[in-house]
Amino acid sequence: MNTKLMNIDLNAAATFMATRARLLDKRRFEVLFRDGDPASALAALEGYRNPDGGYGHGLEPDCRSATSQPGGALHAFEVFADVGPASSPRAAELCDWLASISLPDGGIPFALPMPDPSGSAPFWASADPSVSSLQITAIVAVTARRVAAHDPAVAAHPWLAKATRYCLHEIEKLDEAPHALVLAFAMKLVDALGEAHLVEKLGRFIPDDGVLAVGGGIEGEAMRPLDFAPRPDGPARKLFRPDVVEADLRRVAGGQHDDGGWRVDYISYSPAAGLEWNGLFTVNTLSLLRGNGLV
Repeated sequence: MNTKLMNIDLNAAATFMATRARLLDKRRFEVLFRDGDPASALAALEGYRNPDGGYGHGLEPDCRSATSQPGGALHAFEVFADVGPASSPRAAELCDWLASISLPDGGIPFALPMPDPSGSAPFWASADPSVSSLQITAIVAVTARRVAAHDPAVAAHPWLAKATRYCLHEIEKLDEAPHALVLAFAMKLVDALGEAHLVEKLGRFIPDDGVLAVGGGIEGEAMRPLDFAPRPDGPARKLFRPDVVEADLRRVAGGQHDDGGWRVDYISYSPAAGLEWNGLFTVNTLSLLRGNGLV
């Protein structure tokens, strides 16, 4: 792969994070790309934590509720993964909270009731808390597994095993293409687990070019090859021709704006979310590019 044309300006990204990102994502960037102190990132995350062990207060930018929510758990696990090999007892406590909200089948609901829905996306505010969601359970579980790689307490936590079993059971049952986001998050999980037969099964629902429109999204919003197969050494990467992967890497790397940041291609549901998403997305995009040897 010719990476010479994939120029990524980390100094410009640092300027973007300093001037346009929330403190938490600035701290994440510093830990990942500037030898920052993991304790500083964990301290910034603490402001989003509730006494029940979950996370809210807009940690998921499009869910502004103060209440602890599965979306908040996802982004908390991102931080716990970023600071590795450092660990925090808060990660296992978050697993405890997730166990407390899990439904009998092992899944977690897409969102919990929120008495303060202002600024939250309708899909968060109106979610049915009595139904397990493969979409949110899969992406929370796969992100927790990144933490488990360096945190034995998370690796051994019964919530993670139960949530993973739920996801695998639901994926085995699929007989038609699910929503693009469900498909992408489920694929990330089976890719991380090395479940080659399930990777192959889900791969049948993905077009050869790897581009799958997000139903209900804005024009052009889609899941793309790197959304399904972010890891260069994972079984999901084998679903795509090398030229398809290279084209998507060029697309992602080329998405850096003149101000140093990257922009999401979906709707933000409040002025705060519009600002916060781009900092969060910039850190996650740089992490993806680094995982593919481009940073």
